[in-house]
Amino acid sequence: MSPEAEPARVPEGILVHPTGARSRRVHEAALRATCDLLDEGGLPAVTVDAIAERSGVSKATLYKHWPSKTAVAAEAFGRRMAETVALPDTGTARGDLAEQVRLVSAFYASPAGTVFAQLLAACVSDPGAAPYFRVYFLHGRRVAIGVLWERAVRRGEVDPAIDVETAIDILFGPLVFRLISGHRPLTPEEADAISGAALYGLLRHTSTGAD
Repeated sequence: MSPEAEPARVPEGILVHPTGARSRRVHEAALRATCDLLDEGGLPAVTVDAIAERSGVSKATLYKHWPSKTAVAAEAFGRRMAETVALPDTGTARGDLAEQVRLVSAFYASPAGTVFAQLLAACVSDPGAAPYFRVYFLHGRRVAIGVLWERAVRRGEVDPAIDVETAIDILFGPLVFRLISGHRPLTPEEADAISGAALYGLLRHTSTGAD
């Protein structure tokens, strides 16, 4: 087999990447139907029967492409939503990262954030769907935010010794926790408080030099 003919590597945990024209059409039809169902009723509206009826794809074929309804929903949601939060370019790392926290907070506060929370919870009890959530939603968002971090590293505005994955978790992990727990609101003011604490640190900084 020539290099050009070799199939693309399927990420670990993903059942299949459709290659033939018919397989791609079926795959896309199921994803479009699932997106519509998510818009209409969130994850509870997504069932294999509903996807099959809406898309015209048989249940047997759906199970050849995905291990569960949650996996279909995770891919559909991820492909639609992963690029909806645009990357800011304010000219500074502080401005970029603070604005990105605000944008992600607003996303979680929207109806799409409710679907995100439903999927996150569903993937705990459906481990076969979890790779779809990571590959089609989380991976794209983390790569995008990594662009902001690398930009900041090149400018010399952040500590290059801090791993980008650690920085992402510190800045955006609190938003997910608030979405799930509901203990604090997802407002621009709260987002600024989170990014401020993350960027400036929690400890007081005292001068040790001579006045």
